Amino acid sequence: MIKDYFQLALRNLLRRRLRAWLTVIGIFIGIMAVVALVSLSQGLQNAVLSEFNKIGADRIIVTPGGAKLGPVGGMLSASKFTEDDYDALKKVKGIDTSASVYTKTAYITYGKETKQEQVWGFPIDSEHMEFYRTQSMFDIDKGRLLRPGDKNKVMIGWETANEVFDKKIKVGNKIRINGQEFEVVGIHTKQGGLLGAMGDKVIRIPKETAREIFHEPDEITSIFLRVKNPEDIDQVVESVKHRLRRFRHVKEGEEDFTVQTSKQVIQTFNNILGIVQAVLVGLALISLLVGGIGIMNTMYTAVAERTKEIGIMKSVGAKNSAIRWIFMIESGLLGTVGGIIGMIIGLGIGKMAEMVALQYGIESLKAYMGLPLLIGAILFSFVVGALAGTLPAMRAARLKPVDALRK
Repeated sequence: MIKDYFQLALRNLLRRRLRAWLTVIGIFIGIMAVVALVSLSQGLQNAVLSEFNKIGADRIIVTPGGAKLGPVGGMLSASKFTEDDYDALKKVKGIDTSASVYTKTAYITYGKETKQEQVWGFPIDSEHMEFYRTQSMFDIDKGRLLRPGDKNKVMIGWETANEVFDKKIKVGNKIRINGQEFEVVGIHTKQGGLLGAMGDKVIRIPKETAREIFHEPDEITSIFLRVKNPEDIDQVVESVKHRLRRFRHVKEGEEDFTVQTSKQVIQTFNNILGIVQAVLVGLALISLLVGGIGIMNTMYTAVAERTKEIGIMKSVGAKNSAIRWIFMIESGLLGTVGGIIGMIIGLGIGKMAEMVALQYGIESLKAYMGLPLLIGAILFSFVVGALAGTLPAMRAARLKPVDALRK
């Protein structure tokens, strides 16, 4: 029976092709916007999850102040960390490896050019160097990692080597950091994606050398911790907070430091992305509302034009429910046609945005084209169309056969 309703509804739409095409415009614009936005935002979310999986679920970052974006943000805080803070944390139960880092902006000179870039001072003893070898951000494309005993040596990111200065920097070249000469011993592998923002434009030198050129004997800007068991990370985080509160003499809720895990950063990002996505999709739904009103007007017109046809159907035994189904399916098909067109165009927009982002070196933006999105868009557009046709369908079903045949 439902199959017959679909066939009859489709035949009625084909008889009024022009009106049908004009009606679906509002629907396909709305679905196009929704699909494009969801495709890009879901693709970005997947990219973020992938990037943080590379970092690992067993990492903890501790920064001074209320910074929420890692070690660089901590530098802007009024509070500071020293090596004493690091010493208080590195023996917390459950921690496998730890490192303290000192970061500061410096003048980098190569040839006749001088730029302002951030310099990262890392400990380079053998234990820490083994830890770095497990981190993708420390992968070397050319040259080598820093070694214990290195002093005026530097490792640089792929972007620093190839794009920051007019002339490319190669292994063995000399650069100056705040006027002091350093030899480039290693160039990192290009990270790309979201990690590229941290790893591709980086300058790493021994921490003790950084202290000398910046005249800072004790301050650190961030502490990196790796837990022995990733499943215990929440417990270790609480232990770290407790230990640091006691050491810095602050009460719970008044912390002048931030302890973050990859999971928390992902959750924060997802919350922000969810709010932005909801606002944008909400704006796109306005177009769907307009499209739904258009379908409703079209179906009211169809009811008025086919009053006699409805009367004939009822006179030969068609029930009110059958009349309602025919008109609701017809309006649902209008929504589906608009949904299919909007879905195709929306995915095309998402793919174009991905290609444009790739041209600017943003490799992390990948348009999501999963089956749930495709099926969801089509089903949603059908429901919107069917709901929009509910009132006209009820009006058609309420017509009395005798009155309908007279018109």
